[in-house]
Amino acid sequence: MMKHEELPENTSDPLLNVLHLSIRFAIKILSVLMVLVIYWSIADVVYVIYTRLSVPPYLLLSVEDILHTFGAFMVVLIAVEIFINIRLYLGSHVIPVELVIATALMAVARKIIVLDLKIVSAEHIVGLALVTISLGVTYFLLKRPVLSSPNKINKDT
Repeated sequence: MMKHEELPENTSDPLLNVLHLSIRFAIKILSVLMVLVIYWSIADVVYVIYTRLSVPPYLLLSVEDILHTFGAFMVVLIAVEIFINIRLYLGSHVIPVELVIATALMAVARKIIVLDLKIVSAEHIVGLALVTISLGVTYFLLKRPVLSSPNKINKDT
């Protein structure tokens, strides 16, 4: 992870200190709002499931209903990931690059899961494929262990 100092808590300029505090407060407000969105989204999932199960044929879901329900679940999970991004930003002064890429992958996966192939163009599918591959390769590169350089001299020997 990369260190950053976009909003340091103490600078030599008092005005910047006040501005940084106000932005940090705004980010805290965003985190509270994100929690509310998460609960609202959970209520939406419950509503979607209830409305799908309460119409004839009762207690049965069509493939379209299941995909709609999966989409609602994925929205909640993406909102949770965004909240975690905000929380990490506030608490650690670290850019959570890996988590941001994972969140983007989840958002693309949601789009693919609920994709209606009847109305999507080939270009759209190719674009989603390229974005998925790009994010997947980026995530893989971030997750792989960093290998020691072969030119590095071992000081213990």
